[in-house]
Amino acid sequence: MTRSKAPMIAVLVVLVLVAALLGGELYFRQQIKSCLAGQLESEIGSQVDVGLGWKPILVSLVDKQVSSVTLDSNDARFGPAEGMTVHAEVEDVDLAQTADSNGTIGSSSADISWSTDGIARTLQSQGIGALVSGVTSDAAAGTLSFAVGGLAQLTVKPTVTGDRVDVQTVDASILGLGIPTDLVDSIVGVLSDSLQQYPLDMTPTSLTVTDSGIALNLQGGQYSIPAAQQGQTVEAPEGCGMLA
Repeated sequence: MTRSKAPMIAVLVVLVLVAALLGGELYFRQQIKSCLAGQLESEIGSQVDVGLGWKPILVSLVDKQVSSVTLDSNDARFGPAEGMTVHAEVEDVDLAQTADSNGTIGSSSADISWSTDGIARTLQSQGIGALVSGVTSDAAAGTLSFAVGGLAQLTVKPTVTGDRVDVQTVDASILGLGIPTDLVDSIVGVLSDSLQQYPLDMTPTSLTVTDSGIALNLQGGQYSIPAAQQGQTVEAPEGCGMLA
């Protein structure tokens, strides 16, 4: 009787252990996602959805290493920009914390989409929107056009030059006459500022004007996640305590 129960008991023990491991994996995975989201949201400028790679988080709690992390945001803000959609991938994350860092990242990449609606919202927030009645994109020409006051049109061409985005004025005219230089400089300045400030020290590698706006690719190398500055009293994001 006792021998016949032994295999059943062994199976039950194994099932309990597996359930405990799965439960722990799910719990700690959510905690780590919350921690990383809290640390990286300031970089993206908005709330982000975090996904973790294949490596079991229970192992990551021991060696402080995460194979990969994905970040998604539908309303990222780089500089003055509003309404950017971002999908980023981060590789080789070291969660070991020091006095100067909350961890390091081996490499990163991101695909950014900035719609003409988002560009218009950005100009509105910078006090220029009242003068711009519409924003359109021309994928064939690689240009963006701004209808100014219903009579004028400003056309610009954004391109990647070196490790930055350069915004050049292609045409600026009103009934054949030039648009005031201050207005042109203001619009180009907002666009340039929105396309220069990127998270995790990434830099632009390619830019395409699409039928709906701008598509931009970024690449980044090793990066140290900043630690809280001395004197800051902001609480650490949920789940970060277990990484210390």
